[in-house]
Amino acid sequence: MPGKEVVQVYHEPPQGKLGKPKRNLIEFQKTELLQPGETENLNFEIKLQDLASYDDSGVTGHPFSYVLEAGEYQFYVGDSLINLELVGNYHLEKLLVIQKLKQIAAPVENFNRLVATLEEGQLVETYQPVTLQKESVKERVLQHLESLSEVSSEETFLDTGKTVSELIHSFSKEELDALTRGEGPMNSPFGPKGNAGMFGGTIESLRQKGIPPVITTDGPAGIRLNYYASLLPCGTAFASTWNLELLEVIGIEFGKELLDLGSDMILAPGMNIHRNPLGGRNFEYFSEDPYLTGKMAASYVIGVQSNPVAACPKHFACNNQETNRNYNDSRVSERALREIYLKGFEICVKESNPYSIMSSYNKINGVWAHYHFDLATEILRNEWKYQGCILTDWWMRMAKDPNFEHVENNAYRVRAQVDILMPGGKDFVTKESDDSLIQSLEHLDGITLKEVQHSALNVLNLIQKIKG
Repeated sequence: MPGKEVVQVYHEPPQGKLGKPKRNLIEFQKTELLQPGETENLNFEIKLQDLASYDDSGVTGHPFSYVLEAGEYQFYVGDSLINLELVGNYHLEKLLVIQKLKQIAAPVENFNRLVATLEEGQLVETYQPVTLQKESVKERVLQHLESLSEVSSEETFLDTGKTVSELIHSFSKEELDALTRGEGPMNSPFGPKGNAGMFGGTIESLRQKGIPPVITTDGPAGIRLNYYASLLPCGTAFASTWNLELLEVIGIEFGKELLDLGSDMILAPGMNIHRNPLGGRNFEYFSEDPYLTGKMAASYVIGVQSNPVAACPKHFACNNQETNRNYNDSRVSERALREIYLKGFEICVKESNPYSIMSSYNKINGVWAHYHFDLATEILRNEWKYQGCILTDWWMRMAKDPNFEHVENNAYRVRAQVDILMPGGKDFVTKESDDSLIQSLEHLDGITLKEVQHSALNVLNLIQKIKG
């Protein structure tokens, strides 16, 4: 019968000093529709960085680096992990450093992590103490503040006749505060009934200055409004197709429908890692494999954003359980964080440039995601060069910055460069906002005006992309 086949490429690295997974998915392609007896040749290009492992302990002599350890690299091809054929190998004579980085978002409390160890030709399950964070976050924040430039953009904003910079410098503290938060409640009267909330022109004075409302709508398995809408397959079903072209086409049509229904942003795709078969939101997410997750998400985002609307990949990062999601602390080694939990987001950001990203509810190594300077600034913006806007998941936990006395709640969030609190209020009950950002601006050791203006820049750049 006619049909399509997936061709999957895996590699088996040498165990070396780090210990490695037995198989790693590094490429895949879906064939065209083949008639009985028909064949197709597929070409694969394997990049060295796709084979690298992250050394967060320095055991290879190169701490905080992606490396290829010396030894035999074997390559397998098949239609599934359990149906593979060895097709080639490559012997690397000596260790190769692919990328030197710095320690970021590492644990601050000790625990033992699982490591694969080779003993007498057999992989053995062993446990080793995790590598703890050496440099304080406060030092990195101070370095960031010292190097932070003035907001500068000479692009004319929509039809206001003013540049983005001119607009930002015209905003009062109250207007800047309003621009870094949603309107307050969900189901904004500015959008179709049942929307998830509005940001942008949240107050009258901002709208008078030409800042339009931006309407968000929940997903990802369809457009969640009080209206007829197409129900899409869930993320796991999408990933099971192994078809990137199909995902892009679905994204294109989904974006068209979003636009037709009067919304500007879809809160999708969901792209956390399947860590447990009973995970409460597994159906929203693609896979247990970070490479497959990243490639699927990137295709979906490219499709959606081919229309003048925004995709919003979520939940950044380590949303590994639905139960107790607001208080759960995902304690994870820096290596596992980079190789598993962040890898899909990294692929998505670099290949599809999503206009926005949503943070998660949980803590990562002791810090809530919406306050996580290391993730939002150091990795996402500085390391991956992300230029988009970061939103909180709907509502956030209130907290003080342990490193700066007069920085808390919204000021703490903006310092991390998480730009918008959604839907804007304190919690589900009161839906009221606090004045922590404005209060912090009043203190010499509080958040700086320049920091808030940078978040304003990220918000206006997002609006420009979908409304311009």
